[in-house]
Amino acid sequence: MKTAVTELLGIKYPIVQGGMMWVGRAELASAVSNAGGLGTLTALTQPTPAALLGEIERCRTMTGKPFAVNLTILPTASPPPYADYVRAIIDGGVKIVETAGNCPKEFVEKFKKADVRIVHKCTSVRHALSAERNGVDVISIDGFECAGHPGEDDIGGLVLIPAAVKALKIPVIASGGIADGRGLAAALVLGAQGINMGTRFMTTEESPIHRNIKKALINGSERDTVLIFRTLKNSGRVFRNRVSEEVVSIERRLGGCTFDDVRPLVAGARGRAALESGDIESGLVWGSQAIGLMSDIPTCGELLERMARECREQLAQAQGYMAE
Repeated sequence: MKTAVTELLGIKYPIVQGGMMWVGRAELASAVSNAGGLGTLTALTQPTPAALLGEIERCRTMTGKPFAVNLTILPTASPPPYADYVRAIIDGGVKIVETAGNCPKEFVEKFKKADVRIVHKCTSVRHALSAERNGVDVISIDGFECAGHPGEDDIGGLVLIPAAVKALKIPVIASGGIADGRGLAAALVLGAQGINMGTRFMTTEESPIHRNIKKALINGSERDTVLIFRTLKNSGRVFRNRVSEEVVSIERRLGGCTFDDVRPLVAGARGRAALESGDIESGLVWGSQAIGLMSDIPTCGELLERMARECREQLAQAQGYMAE
């Protein structure tokens, strides 16, 4: 396949694995890249910039293909040393970075000087336009269906993707709720130059999480996610389980809550433990509505080849509907 994204990023298929906390490790990133997509390490999964540099080096021993590093920049009282993570990415020779959260304006010049391509993930056209003005190379636009934080506008991909394509001059990657070749075909028809998937890559053989979690996700339906933190104006889509239901219950009961009211339930260490132990009920498991489209646990190679085939079939079928 050949699009602006495959050309810019040097990949076979316009399929990007998004950054995922605790999941974006060398095993998964290298498998996605070896399959022809763009694998992504998650910087903040590593406890220090030095550890990230080690993970980059480890990934490079597992693939000779391009891979990216995700750096999510969030306003917190005690932020991690973002500048040092940026330096590790550059020193590690990585040429593609996926940024998310706040606009990476303060780091754009450093990345540009190191010839690093910047894919910025955002959830609205207005934020995408701002990122474009600040010099990013590609926008990954995240629809309301997505796992993680979909923003507060609640705009689904069917509207958000073409709206972003219309407004932007740089290439757009469609993200949120995509799990198969039909989604890839739809994204291309809507004007995107590629897609980003997170939850679907969680449910591959190479994903470094417990198989029980993978099975729970693929056995779920499109109704088995829930939005937490709505009252905090920081909505997050996660798998529906005991912990997420309790968070929502607290928000409803209190008519809103502070983060401290739910902190013990949503702690990152608790979510990580759930992913590693396989106890689906014990912590937050982030997941998109695309779980309703999943039914197996393929290798990354099997998944990408199947998606490319399905995409071609769907586009050909749609073309056949056009009368002469």
